[in-house]
Amino acid sequence: MISSEFFEMLVVFSAIVLIIKTIADYKLKNNLIKHGLVDEKIKHLFANTEATSSLASVKWGLVLIGIGVALFAREWIDLTDEGMFGVMFLFAGVAFLLYHFLVQNESENKKE
Repeated sequence: MISSEFFEMLVVFSAIVLIIKTIADYKLKNNLIKHGLVDEKIKHLFANTEATSSLASVKWGLVLIGIGVALFAREWIDLTDEGMFGVMFLFAGVAFLLYHFLVQNESENKKE
């Protein structure tokens, strides 16, 4: 089974990435405001569209379900740890693709 050290590393790595992303977004927005570059062309970069914001929970739900299915499938399929990571990433990737098609379909419906 996957060790607790892996999950500890995952949590620490995720926290570091989240902190760096938050700081980088803050600095970018701050520099844009300082230099007066905030106009209609830039606003769409920071605004959440209705399609993506309403389906954000669906996206992460699909990803977590995919990873959960991969972990659950380990009970039936004899995989090494490396194979298990591959299956987890495969299911997570399929979930992201499914989310992409859901958002695309949602945006096409709103245009009509």
